[in-house]
Amino acid sequence: MDYISENTKTIEHSKIRKMFNKALEFHDPISFTVGEPDFTPPDHVVEAAVLALKEGKTRYSENAGIKPLREAISRYLEREIGLSYNPVNEIVVTTGGMGGIFQTMKVVLNPGDEVIINEPCWTNYAQQIKMCGGVPVSVPVDFDNNFAIDPEKIEKSITDRTKAVIINSPCNPTGTVLPGDIIEKLAEIAKKHDLLVFSDEVYKHIIFDGEKHVSIASLPDMKDRTVIFDSFSKTFAMTGMRVGYVAGPAEIIGNVTKLQENVAACVAMPCQYAAIAALEGSKDHLDMMVAEYKKRRDYIYDRLLNMPYVEYEKSKGTFYAFISIKKTGMTSEEFAMKLLEEEQVVVVPGDAFGDYGEGYIRISFASSMEKIKKGMDGMERFLNKVLQ
Repeated sequence: MDYISENTKTIEHSKIRKMFNKALEFHDPISFTVGEPDFTPPDHVVEAAVLALKEGKTRYSENAGIKPLREAISRYLEREIGLSYNPVNEIVVTTGGMGGIFQTMKVVLNPGDEVIINEPCWTNYAQQIKMCGGVPVSVPVDFDNNFAIDPEKIEKSITDRTKAVIINSPCNPTGTVLPGDIIEKLAEIAKKHDLLVFSDEVYKHIIFDGEKHVSIASLPDMKDRTVIFDSFSKTFAMTGMRVGYVAGPAEIIGNVTKLQENVAACVAMPCQYAAIAALEGSKDHLDMMVAEYKKRRDYIYDRLLNMPYVEYEKSKGTFYAFISIKKTGMTSEEFAMKLLEEEQVVVVPGDAFGDYGEGYIRISFASSMEKIKKGMDGMERFLNKVLQ
């Protein structure tokens, strides 16, 4: 008997983890794979979690999350994007941003419903859509257009089965921050075709060069058709605490909460108290991280300028560099594997982020400057030695 469901068989392992696991075969490799800050959370966040533990706040919380955290998120959203979300029924605290995205997809999608994604994009979007019985529809973005979404291509991809569009700005893996005019065009398309917009905003504070994040929910008549996904992982270096949230229409949020009751019950209570401290404490730690990421990005850019066969436009946000290696004549995976074997430098093949990512590699610069310098040295040797 075959015990594995047909749906599960359609789900693929991420090439990010494939490279991560392959690197374990080597002694002390320089890894630029997983997108995880190399910082610890701010002291006041850690102290809040410890205090919660000491005070016995270790029980189940409401399925939607403790009310003080939902209230803090509501205040935060009003400060950040100028919108009022009712903490009672328009916000749910989830197990990281990933948990929120998956449960929302499960709430919204019927079998065969289509969700438009731009590629290259975060690898889990397509997998989660398929896990929920939906169909991911890929629309390419390209290097020559700074990887920005083309609203015309989005509209041409809409069918009578289209249910939603996902936008991620700043974007993993490309580092693109969508300008306001494109956000406005996407909003008009969503209203014209009566679509939901899933807005993944987990990197919205990691932005450089004076760029601004615009939440599509803040545009006229968009709050009721937008679902915001956010996480404490990147902004506050709280990846292992697994705290995220979803904000959106009450009908959707109520059903996301219902699913969470049957999946995870709730997010760990001490981590929820840590999240309150993160939202209401000083931003100095965040400012420090962003300043450091910018230094690293600029260093990588300067180094790549002097290397043959590669092209890179400075990321406007996130902590990723998405680099064209098309001039090498190698596939993305071939390049990544050879770089690992020759120099013990680990990068992610671009096709990990969809077929349209072929010809690129992604480097996470959420790593120390010392490791980045060693990694850039290794890549330069590789390009000069192997490809000459």
